[in-house]
Amino acid sequence: MAAKVDYKLIVGLEIHVHLATKSKMFCGCELVYGGSPNSRVCPVCVGMPGSLPVMNKQAYEFAVLTATALNCQIARLTKWDRKNYYYPDLPKNYQITQYDLPLSHDGFIEIPLEDGTIKRVGIIRAHLEEDAGKNTHELGNFSAVDLNRAGAPLLEIVTAPDMNSAIEVRLMSQELQRIVRYLGVSEADMQKGHMRFEPNVNLHIYKKGQTYKTPICEIKNLNSFRAIERSVTYEVQRQLEEFLETGKTMQMGNKRTYGWDDVHQVTVLQREKEESHDYRYFPEPDLVPVELNDIWLEQIKSRLGELPLQKQQRFIGQYGLSHYDAAVLTADKATAQYFEAVVQAGADAKRACNLITQTGQKLANQNNTTVDKLGISPQNMAKLAQMTDKGQISTSAAAQIMAAIVGKDTNPEQIAKAENLLQTSDAGAIEALVNQVLAENADAVKEIVSKGKKAQKAVGFLMGQIIQKSKGQANPKIVSEILNRKLAQLPGQS
Repeated sequence: MAAKVDYKLIVGLEIHVHLATKSKMFCGCELVYGGSPNSRVCPVCVGMPGSLPVMNKQAYEFAVLTATALNCQIARLTKWDRKNYYYPDLPKNYQITQYDLPLSHDGFIEIPLEDGTIKRVGIIRAHLEEDAGKNTHELGNFSAVDLNRAGAPLLEIVTAPDMNSAIEVRLMSQELQRIVRYLGVSEADMQKGHMRFEPNVNLHIYKKGQTYKTPICEIKNLNSFRAIERSVTYEVQRQLEEFLETGKTMQMGNKRTYGWDDVHQVTVLQREKEESHDYRYFPEPDLVPVELNDIWLEQIKSRLGELPLQKQQRFIGQYGLSHYDAAVLTADKATAQYFEAVVQAGADAKRACNLITQTGQKLANQNNTTVDKLGISPQNMAKLAQMTDKGQISTSAAAQIMAAIVGKDTNPEQIAKAENLLQTSDAGAIEALVNQVLAENADAVKEIVSKGKKAQKAVGFLMGQIIQKSKGQANPKIVSEILNRKLAQLPGQS
């Protein structure tokens, strides 16, 4: 049915980012994830009468830094507002947020698409607020409330509805995670709730010269990139089928919120969405407005540094890497810095990239760490790359040596000698092996001479036999050169 209908997917995102401050947004309670329930609370964050909030300066600076990275206009004056609603994990019955004077607005983010092109997505606003607590339903036939998270500094980023595929929504989410990690403003661990994504999805359906807009549906609190992509993909089909069945459009109902059922891979209706006037916003009387002067703003901007997409594009241009390799290396800032240190220590960029993204990433995953923390200095990694490029060791031996020096930072040449992994490039010794293998495998040689269907396979077989007889120590490049020369000299191979 969907294939017969012309439509366009329209998606905007609301993203909530937990800022990596030591204390909460408006009190001195320590921010610790995974602590005992209600062990990091005080009169301010549990809403006790008479308690007064005090703004966390670092949280504000983190928010401005992120907004700057998102190319936003930074407000020189911003104020705090109360967003009034009742929920068990909101002890004050209101949330301190920013309504009509957010700290930033009108920006954009550029995201690399899978074909290597760049797409620009508008940022409507980015503002600061405090998080609510957390309801749990696993202790019995009742709900419990953990307020450790209540009052945590939360940066809400609202994008324009500029994304037109589920893949674009995932890529946008991944790029934003990469940015906040590069800036050091958030750990951005989605499993811990440091980042939560809420796509706002609807369709523009084109039928008989008219455009019909389906009601906007907000999918709440997604915490994995897989869930983001799959929920949007499912919602497209659900909305299309609903429109074809009922003809319902945006003008016929309020915005609705849906949850994502990861088990059944479906969205589930939760409630009709409130409008802004339902929250009865009014200025927070216990906090003064924030005035950002030129000196303070420049101090914040000075921490910006090279952003991930800039670094990725530089790696492509400067080191000749593919879009894929550059994206893998720059996914983590420390890994990107480690790669450049290895290249500066003398490694070929492509070889360093292969060692880091293949063997290095595998070892890092096994050790539950990142490549830069494997305990291999850039100098020894560069030495390993040079030995591989010179043909002193094979690529498989390089992986073996790399595993052996994790946490020890031993000179790879010592390991290669101790483990008998050095390749020989002695042309005389290799030629003797080639002659021996040719003499022992007359059938394979005959297949090559006759140019039969299995001639190429026979060449590969002979190569394998030579490497095997050398116990893996013959340089494959030298072996190939000598073998091809010998084969070309056989009768009938002119």
